[in-house]
Amino acid sequence: QVQLVESGGGLVQAGESLRLSCTGSGFPWNDYAIAWFRQVPGKKRQIISCISGFRRSEKKYAASVQGRFTISSDNAKNAVNLQMDRLESADTGTYYCGATEYTCVGLWSSLATPKYWGKGILVTVSS
Repeated sequence: QVQLVESGGGLVQAGESLRLSCTGSGFPWNDYAIAWFRQVPGKKRQIISCISGFRRSEKKYAASVQGRFTISSDNAKNAVNLQMDRLESADTGTYYCGATEYTCVGLWSSLATPKYWGKGILVTVSS
């Protein structure tokens, strides 16, 4: 069975850090691009970061998190992490990971949606 599971969410104060992890099973992990999305009430789910499949050579970030968030891969553990530094109240939301074959292009352009989704995890940043 295919599973994607997010972990590492919680409550943190502005300026502090948090690390999210997405782990998967039941599909060829190394072939899949893994992306993080964020959703807040009243707004659509938006992609905030993506790492490509295969060599994990492409990493993309939304402008709002550029320079503060870092996406990385540990293929041996079927895991993609999102290190979130200098968190702001605007980073509050439900974070989802999604997996799609090979590249981030379709996800980043909103022409494609992930083939597999996690159930999401809450991140709350207080100020």
